[in-house]
Amino acid sequence: MNKGTILIVDDEVQIRRMLTITLQSNGYNIVEAQSGKDALAQVANHPPDLILLDLGLPDQNGQDVLVHLREWYSNPIIILSVQDSESEIVLALDRGASDYLVKPFRTGELLARIRAAMRKNAVDDHNHVVSFNDLQIDFAQRTVKRSGQLVKLTTTEYSLLILLASNEGKVLTHQYLLQKVWGPSYINESQYLRVFVAQLRKKIEKDANKPAYILTESGVGYRFVGS
Repeated sequence: MNKGTILIVDDEVQIRRMLTITLQSNGYNIVEAQSGKDALAQVANHPPDLILLDLGLPDQNGQDVLVHLREWYSNPIIILSVQDSESEIVLALDRGASDYLVKPFRTGELLARIRAAMRKNAVDDHNHVVSFNDLQIDFAQRTVKRSGQLVKLTTTEYSLLILLASNEGKVLTHQYLLQKVWGPSYINESQYLRVFVAQLRKKIEKDANKPAYILTESGVGYRFVGS
């Protein structure tokens, strides 16, 4: 069963070969590019369902390739890179990367990130009721239930939850969340975010100290995991 087409952009033949074998065995159609120029041309002619993009390309910085792609390409882009600095990760996410995995990574984790990024769920249609295990969000009624019980959220808590859930599987940076929920003048007020995430976890998680839905990406931001 074809689960979709993935473009692997990496200049290392062994990495491309390993990824191709792994992904093909899991039902994905694979195309490859070994440079930024090659990747941009392939995406322009035959847009894939998802891109795995290395930052260390021979002709262009992968960050620049990401910027060019996001001018018109809207499908998921997952960064696979040996660069593990917080600033590099935040920059990529702010520039539109759907996710970021540091090499070396586990195959199971990569496959899970791909599934989350490619999942077409009803969150995109705000007239639907969406369920994530025991959590249910009714976009039309603007209500949230856990195990069938109504969860009372403040306007800000609800806005934060919807933003996270609408980007299931994607890491949202502190600055992005602050700007979207509180406004541009609050992008450095990380304490606001910590307080409201803590409050939200107490209301929707079974154990706020061991969250299953709102995960912390240390030094970067938060990720909503729905399954």
